[in-house]
Amino acid sequence: MKAYAQKFARDNGLNGDEATELERKYSITGLLHDFDYEKFPTSQEHPFVGNKVLAERGYPDDIRRAILSHADYAGVSRETHMEKALFACDELAGFITATALVKPSKSLAEVDAKSIRKKMKDKAFARSVSRDDIANGAAALGIDLDEHITFCVEAMKNVAPDLGLG
Repeated sequence: MKAYAQKFARDNGLNGDEATELERKYSITGLLHDFDYEKFPTSQEHPFVGNKVLAERGYPDDIRRAILSHADYAGVSRETHMEKALFACDELAGFITATALVKPSKSLAEVDAKSIRKKMKDKAFARSVSRDDIANGAAALGIDLDEHITFCVEAMKNVAPDLGLG
């Protein structure tokens, strides 16, 4: 999410405080979007329980709306770049992580768009990850799927040690 915020800021001529605030919002949104999932995994609860908690704690509407919009069943359309980026990155980040973990080094160093695309064809691999959501997320951002995968893999490589995938 932070990498997409940086790209969006560059592409739109934002810098300084505006760019920093955008990165902060995207980062927070990415980190918080599934915080309630482990305890409330059903479509009746997630992300609604989390949204209520975030509202009670004063989180801004745009962050809460983006989090709601990442679940199709929540009925919140994705309109802003942040909402589209969250949806586009959500399933893909998990898929990239799963791909790294089956590599001999268990690291992102061996992962690229080609290896992700190959694993996407294997329906038994990470079967709970929606390949349609990955493709639709890239399309909603107006980005070629391979370009989106490459962008996300490279963004994750930049923080691989923090992810335990270094």
